[in-house]
Amino acid sequence: MVKSTGKPQKRSTQKLKEPKRRQAPGKTIESRENQMISLSVDLAAKQLKAGTASSQVITHFLKLGSTQSLLEKAKLDKENKLLEAKTEALQSQKRVEELYANALNAMRSYSGGEVLSDDSDSED
Repeated sequence: MVKSTGKPQKRSTQKLKEPKRRQAPGKTIESRENQMISLSVDLAAKQLKAGTASSQVITHFLKLGSTQSLLEKAKLDKENKLLEAKTEALQSQKRVEELYANALNAMRSYSGGEVLSDDSDSED
C-alpha cells in the first residue's frame, strides 16, 4: 500500500507527442505541390495557435477571409463556368453543322444528285 502525503500528485502537463508519420513524396508534380501546400497550411495553423506566426502569415489569412477576396473567388468561379458553357456551345454548333451537312448529302443522294465530300467547301 502506498502512503499518501496528503498532496495530490503532479501529473505531467506535457502532451504525448504523436509519432510523425512519413508520407511518401507525390508521384506527380501536382501531388507533390499539394503535399507541400498541405504542410504549409498545417504549419501556419500551428503558428497561429501558438501566437508565433509572422505578420506575413497573419496578413495572408486575413486577406483570404476578406469580403473582397470572397467576391473575387466567386467572380472567377462564374468566369470559369462561362468559359465552359462557351466551349460546350462551340462543340454543339460544330455537331449541328456536321448533322446539316450529312442531311444535305443524304437528300442529294436520294434525289440522284451529286454527293459532296467534306472538302467541297474549298472548291472555287
